[in-house]
Amino acid sequence: MSVTAKKVNGFYFMPPSLSAWIGQTIPDKEFDGQIPWTPLKKPVSETIFSLMTSAGINMKTDPDFDMQREKQEPMWGDPSYRKIPKSAKETDIHINHLHVNTDYIQQDMNVTLPLKRFREFETNGVIGALAPTTYSYYGYQTDPTVLLEETMPKVVSGMKSEGVEAVFLTPA
Repeated sequence: MSVTAKKVNGFYFMPPSLSAWIGQTIPDKEFDGQIPWTPLKKPVSETIFSLMTSAGINMKTDPDFDMQREKQEPMWGDPSYRKIPKSAKETDIHINHLHVNTDYIQQDMNVTLPLKRFREFETNGVIGALAPTTYSYYGYQTDPTVLLEETMPKVVSGMKSEGVEAVFLTPA
């Protein structure tokens, strides 16, 4: 059996000028092909899930992500996160992200934060449970140092305290 190498063009749908500008910030090195993977220790129907999105979603009762600063500093992205309870409805949330067309999310939040679907999965026994908290962060990070070293350890700690065994990530 032969393996055919495939190359994904992440810039295919971008205007050429934007593709060139963003391409300058990406190191010119080949991906080594090793994707970190941890297999589930038990069936999905017994696993506790949490959801995470990079779409900049927050509860209307929480502060928005700081898009004003980003408008003043275009290479900066808010490295904080927001907690979204699993009971949240579309009317409870606000979507704010300068780099995402939020119209689709506003039409159907499940496009990027499938809370309703995962609650159905839980009710129908497809998954073991949906953790009480899901998480959202702002995916535009030209320098992810703060996100990775400060923000995500807090998110991981919260997930561990709720017994999360698997995360369903929806990149925006």
